[in-house]
Amino acid sequence: MNFVMKRADIHNYKAMADVIQSVWLEINNKDWFVADDPENLRLLLEEGNGLGYQAVEEESGALAGVLFVAFPGAGEENMGKDIGISEEELPKVAHMESVAILPEYRGHGLQYRLMLEGEEELKRRGYQYLMCTIHPDNQFSKNNAIRQGYEVMATKEKYGGFLRDILLKRI
Repeated sequence: MNFVMKRADIHNYKAMADVIQSVWLEINNKDWFVADDPENLRLLLEEGNGLGYQAVEEESGALAGVLFVAFPGAGEENMGKDIGISEEELPKVAHMESVAILPEYRGHGLQYRLMLEGEEELKRRGYQYLMCTIHPDNQFSKNNAIRQGYEVMATKEKYGGFLRDILLKRI
């Protein structure tokens, strides 16, 4: 299979939210992945507070995976505050919010490719800190992020009480 990475727009949010929900439904450990609310994803794209990316299988046109990136600004939800990034630098933080790959398309490096696609655009936009959260026991996702240059900076409760490693990559 061959895949193309595409930038998403507001018209794609529902299909992308469906991928996230489908992945969440098939996960055995539900606290490992907090599925974003479709309305929040729509607003993220509509209001310009983030970006969306799609991995699309070329031959069939099937949506195989998604990535949402959020721009938290200097707000309380900015994970830079969790690790001591200065107030002046907080606007340079982007959150690699959600990445989800449908089971039938795993093993093709799509998580890596989606994150790389997002990273390139974030560099062009002047972001310097990429952050994400991963459940401490989710070694597969954590190892993927570490291979991409992220490092675990802290472990704390996020998203209403879910324990998460907070990872950072400087670009």
